[in-house]
Amino acid sequence: MLKALKKLFGATDASVDKNQQATRKDSSTTATNQAGAQPKPARSAPHSRQPQASQARKESRPPQNTQPERQNPPRAEARPDPKPAAKPWSRSDFVVEPAEGKTRFHDFPLPDSLMQAIQAQGFSYCTPIQAQVLGNTLKGHDAIGRAQTGTGKTAAFLISTITQLLETPPPDERFMGEPRALIIAPTRELVMQIANDAIGLTKHCNLNVMSFVGGMDLDKQIKQLEKRHCDILVATPGRLLDFCNRGEVHLDLIEVLILDEADRMLDMGFIPQVRQIIRQTPRKGDRQTLLFSATFSDDVMNLSQQWTQDPAIVEIEPERAASANVDQQVYAVSSSDKYTLLYNLITQLDLTRVMVFANRKDQVRRIQERLVRDGINAAQLSGDVPQNKRVRTLDNFRDGTLRVLVATDVAGRGIHVDGISHVINYTLPDDPEDYIHRIGRTGRAGAKGTSISFACEDDAFQIQPIEELLGNKLVCIPPETHMLQKVPARNQTDDERAASDANEAEQAAAAAANRKRANGGDRQRRR
Repeated sequence: MLKALKKLFGATDASVDKNQQATRKDSSTTATNQAGAQPKPARSAPHSRQPQASQARKESRPPQNTQPERQNPPRAEARPDPKPAAKPWSRSDFVVEPAEGKTRFHDFPLPDSLMQAIQAQGFSYCTPIQAQVLGNTLKGHDAIGRAQTGTGKTAAFLISTITQLLETPPPDERFMGEPRALIIAPTRELVMQIANDAIGLTKHCNLNVMSFVGGMDLDKQIKQLEKRHCDILVATPGRLLDFCNRGEVHLDLIEVLILDEADRMLDMGFIPQVRQIIRQTPRKGDRQTLLFSATFSDDVMNLSQQWTQDPAIVEIEPERAASANVDQQVYAVSSSDKYTLLYNLITQLDLTRVMVFANRKDQVRRIQERLVRDGINAAQLSGDVPQNKRVRTLDNFRDGTLRVLVATDVAGRGIHVDGISHVINYTLPDDPEDYIHRIGRTGRAGAKGTSISFACEDDAFQIQPIEELLGNKLVCIPPETHMLQKVPARNQTDDERAASDANEAEQAAAAAANRKRANGGDRQRRR
């Protein structure tokens, strides 16, 4: 019994001893962990790894030495207060004094959100066509507008359209692809230009602007319709029909229909496509229809009578066919000396933003390639250039990255690039009207500009029709001797050669794609 009791109490004591030892071990471990945990805050700062002596000096410092650390919060409080919310815009922020013979945008009942955008665009007074168009279209009338290029007709129909959409609430139910306003233009560049202007004028409005053009990824354009409603649609006729035939766009809710550059669409053979589009819109009495162009032929006037109802006819007749702000010069030069003269004009006059026009795509390509080989930053704009590259090229030209833009007449109309000092007609156009539109790229908005035309043995006969349209004579002079000095020889760098080869390959692929599409269209028509 005694042995049993000893065994029992001995085991208990041992357990107690063991527990005490474990407790001591745990407490020592905890102390060790606590001692090891102390440096952790110092390690969290990247610059706090210091020797122990330094740590000891820090701990031994009197409390006042630690005050800089305590003053971190006051330093945060000393930061400037966040900027107050911007003051809501009001018409009193847009002051334009009345002027005799001028019409202000304030003189029309335009919404404040639109007036704010007009101020941001730098507009003060209406141009003549803007004043006359707005005076009629804001009352709900159809209109036919004729004015010189660069007179502001794009802003005229956009301001009228935006006002109409803001004043009329949209239907409660509509598909994403049911636009309320449709603007049709003949070229991709013009569509992009109009869409950009529309985006600027709708910046403070709850309206969505979309643009559909050929040569761009169709699926990417369709995805726009999956994200938001389309209020204002700007499109070329062919691509718009593609969307309509696929059931992606429906035109039954169109309130405003605008045809820009109507004469150009007639010349380019787009009228059958335009007819198909108009048949899908409401009847002409149930929509507002506006037609605009720099010129109107009898054929276009006949079409306008079919598509409009009692339209107001607005014609701004210029005193001269060409702007008085453009100094027109003509050099009599042989075809073999044209490039030499072009190179010397650009380099000797130090031209920084110049457009060069030629009649054919192959001429445009050769001119641009020679300029690049001779060290001049140049790009081309023609039907053989892929659409995304055309957009990049225009953007680079606008921001001054690109010095020379060589183009066919596809870029001659409706493209507004500020600051073009010179337009050079490498070849004279077959149509005198195209001459007017080419030189209209310079001397815009009151600025001065210069046009220089090369007249050689192949195209000098084009001068007389141009003079008849202008109403004055063009004086042909021979170029100065120094303007015909030989172009200096220059070796391309490897990077320039690679860029040139890539550019040629890209354009060859685009030209092949264009031919394939054309051949496909021919086969379908034969069927």
